[in-house]
Amino acid sequence: MSDTINTHDSDPNAAQPEKPAAQTTEAAVDTARVAQLEAEVASLKDQVLRALAETENVRRRAEREREDTSKYAVSKFAKDLLAVADNLRRAVEAVSPQVREENQAVGNLLTGVEATERQLGAAFERAGIARMEALGAPADPNFHQIMMEMENTGKPAGTVVQVLQAGYTIHGRLLREAIVGVAKGDAGAHVNTSA
Repeated sequence: MSDTINTHDSDPNAAQPEKPAAQTTEAAVDTARVAQLEAEVASLKDQVLRALAETENVRRRAEREREDTSKYAVSKFAKDLLAVADNLRRAVEAVSPQVREENQAVGNLLTGVEATERQLGAAFERAGIARMEALGAPADPNFHQIMMEMENTGKPAGTVVQVLQAGYTIHGRLLREAIVGVAKGDAGAHVNTSA
């Protein structure tokens, strides 16, 4: 056995054989290529994430538009039916309670008209159509069309004292504004009607 120790294998400070220049250049090219590919992967990953986010936004917007369309698609038809509801109410109010009691045929007819009015009201309710209660409330230009001012009502100026035509909303959105008369009021009493 030989007492000779191979110092190249165990000494970390031992001189390493020099790499040829071609290997060093090839390693630098590989490192640069890896950096370029990593940058490209990061860019593509960013593009994919942005595309996914945009797709999700488009999906949500389409869903919201679909819901709005289903809620408000009947608006024109409902607006046309409001005239029917108005006429049913006018028919009921046109006959005095005294005539109704005295004439059984008129009483029966009005009972049928009231039943039809209730049925139409139930259909409106199912469709999200609600009658606005304006009487006694401050006039709101977003929901009321003021046709006249009335003096000596005892109410503050701008308070709705007469409803000429009822207003309606559909799912909280204005369907038809109420046509109203408001109190003119005296100089001292005013209601803020700004919306």
